[in-house]
Amino acid sequence: MRQTAGMPIDAPRTARERARAEITAEILDTARIHLARDGAAALSLRAVARDLGMVSSAVYRYVPNRDALLTMLIIDAYDGLGGAVETSEGAVARTDYLDRFLATCHAVRTWAIAHPQEYALIYGSPVPGYAAPEDTIGPASRVPVVLITIIVDLQSSGRAPRPAPVDAGVAASIAPISDFAGGQVPPDLLLRGMASWSGLFGAVSFELYGHLHNVVAEGTAARTAYFDHQMRRVAEGLGLGSGTVAR
Repeated sequence: MRQTAGMPIDAPRTARERARAEITAEILDTARIHLARDGAAALSLRAVARDLGMVSSAVYRYVPNRDALLTMLIIDAYDGLGGAVETSEGAVARTDYLDRFLATCHAVRTWAIAHPQEYALIYGSPVPGYAAPEDTIGPASRVPVVLITIIVDLQSSGRAPRPAPVDAGVAASIAPISDFAGGQVPPDLLLRGMASWSGLFGAVSFELYGHLHNVVAEGTAARTAYFDHQMRRVAEGLGLGSGTVAR
């Protein structure tokens, strides 16, 4: 890394590094096709290599095994979803907590509909025999961090609903998320936030996996209106409804 005027800047990549990045991207693009066609459990590096016109030994220079390929795809999916959510939520005024929440929810749904196989990879059934390594934790945390930040900001503003009492055992059970929120949010509001998290992804998964068939009309406008209504009801549980937030 070089420095200019005391500030570090990235050195230009070498031709070898550029070539490696391009080949790795081709491997991931081809793997996504296999993911959509065959599912995560059937993902095979040999099959990916064959479609790329490469021998397996050549692919192993870039991706050592199937689990490493899955990890790369998972991280890429979490980062894609996280980036979409952060961009959408970040465009909303910081004091408009309801719209920040709704922007987050709609960004998750929009990304999931556009990337159903990647969504299934990170929020569907676990892949048999695969254990996600720790380097997936950061990317997986991007959407929850956005949701937690909205809750922390709401609490800091003094506009959060009055917390209800929470059983000591239940409060102790969410100590990790309480610590993550800096101890600034009462257990009742954190529990509401966790319910909103599961409500959001439950609603998206129900739609994506066909559970709304013959329940909610199939048209885009109808499904979007239904989802928006449901997320507004979830927002009320957080104290973000129109009755508590200045519009």
